Amino acid sequence: MKVAARAHVPPFAVMEILAAANARKAAGENVLNLCAGEPSTGASDVVRQRAIDLLTAGDLGYTESLGAPGMRAAIAGHYRNWYGIDVDPGRIAVTTGSSGAFMLAFLAAFDVGDRVALGVPGYPAYANILAALGCEVVTLPCGPETRYQPTVAQLEALTTPIDGLVVASPANPTGTMIDPAELAALAAWCGERGVRLVSDEIYHGITYDSSTPPTAASYRSQGAVVVNSFSKYWAMTGWRLGWLVLPDDLVSAVDALAGNVALCPPALAQHAGIAAFSPAGYAAARSNVERYAAARALLLERLPSLGWTRIAPADGAFYLYADISASGLDSITWCARLLEEAGVALTPGTDFDPVDGHRWVRLSFASSVEVVGEAVDRIVAWQSTL
Repeated sequence: MKVAARAHVPPFAVMEILAAANARKAAGENVLNLCAGEPSTGASDVVRQRAIDLLTAGDLGYTESLGAPGMRAAIAGHYRNWYGIDVDPGRIAVTTGSSGAFMLAFLAAFDVGDRVALGVPGYPAYANILAALGCEVVTLPCGPETRYQPTVAQLEALTTPIDGLVVASPANPTGTMIDPAELAALAAWCGERGVRLVSDEIYHGITYDSSTPPTAASYRSQGAVVVNSFSKYWAMTGWRLGWLVLPDDLVSAVDALAGNVALCPPALAQHAGIAAFSPAGYAAARSNVERYAAARALLLERLPSLGWTRIAPADGAFYLYADISASGLDSITWCARLLEEAGVALTPGTDFDPVDGHRWVRLSFASSVEVVGEAVDRIVAWQSTL
């Protein structure tokens, strides 16, 4: 029988590394898993307790396709509190994680054959979802000269028009952020040319200075779409809960698509997730960021012993993206041997950059400083044997 051509997208290598690491753990080996972008703490106590209450006495029937009104109102309140902007709850779509948000946004915004640009290195699911939907992916190579982020100058240099641009700040795998003025310039450039800007903001809140990253939700008039999630800042990965902030022209399209594709997001996660916006929920998330900051500081301090001289600036998120080509190994071999010989799981850069990713690895420090410290000790010792 036929298998659709759209299904022939590359697998996510991090999941293969994760499966191998879990198999070794199940066999009794001491494995330190720093490959997945998953906070080790899990959901806060206030969210868990709300879920328990709902399971014993709550209504867990279908919600509206775009999400429960209480959740949409809570998200709108979050934008007032954090960014000082008013977002109509009617423009918010609650989704099954950010993955569901990207699927709905791309389906609503782009047709088969549309050309959508994105920076490389970057999260591979952007390109894979777009390709599965019949869009043409236009890659923008981003290195240290642009702080690993796309720029207006790169867009101006394109010889063929584009229909969309996907950006992420803080970004996966680099952790770099887009300067506020540059984000405004990107939004203006897109708005003037009818190019749909999609901004991945799932790592907002996980930054290491006192500033709050700007949100593309401020650029409603330019048609920008914002994607966010409870998975990273609120450490609710398995709850599969995310959201979109939509411009007016996409609301009805996403509503229709959401009702047909998923009917509604998970009801338990929605109703319990409202508690994440409580003072206790925010406090737990801030405590997690403090853990990441301690692990990040340790990593940066240990860079000389690691011998990693070329890294992306880890402005936010919880990743260190490092060039390991001086080892003489490609990143897939390097990661496979590190797991087998030292019991540490990292992700090869080929997931994020099909051209130069063989030189790079991604280390996730979304864990305790003790675990990250032991992993660094093992990597240093293992590298000395190469």
